[in-house]
Amino acid sequence: MPQVFSAPAAFSPQDCAAITAMAAGAGLKHAGLVRGASSPDLRRAEIAWLDDMPGGAWVMDRLTGLMAEANRQTYGYDLTDFAESAQCACYRAETAGHFAWHSDIGAGALAAKRKLTLVVQLSDPASYDGGGLEIWPDSHVHHADRAQGTATVFPSFMLHRVTPLTAGMRWSLTLWAHGPAFR
Repeated sequence: MPQVFSAPAAFSPQDCAAITAMAAGAGLKHAGLVRGASSPDLRRAEIAWLDDMPGGAWVMDRLTGLMAEANRQTYGYDLTDFAESAQCACYRAETAGHFAWHSDIGAGALAAKRKLTLVVQLSDPASYDGGGLEIWPDSHVHHADRAQGTATVFPSFMLHRVTPLTAGMRWSLTLWAHGPAFR
């Protein structure tokens, strides 16, 4: 069974603050699901796309390097591209921000080609309660490292969720690597 890869301190606290400021400046929008569907029972968050953030090229460079490292060290998947922009998400306690159990492989043209998911923890874990990233790789749930700047990579077919926030605000950054169908 594929493992969950973790890269502690992949981004500094200053990097994380710069990314959240860029996302807030780009204008957050209500987060939907694949193909524009929306379901507050499944997901309550606001998002901004890295492509809409001026000066975000350095972030994408860092993310693609992290994804390549994770793939080399852990997965060895046939990856071809990053066809989607990275997504910065903001979960707020006042709306019980969360994302229910789901996989990142979906029916959309791009979602069907997702092979690896990378999530960076942008918030200081002391600034919020709840909001844990949980991944279900096997019979036990894996709790992703909450340390600010940590990157977590896992196969996009794995079920995962963000538990409801009960206090504060949690920011994260997600990127998907694409490739041909698994065989």
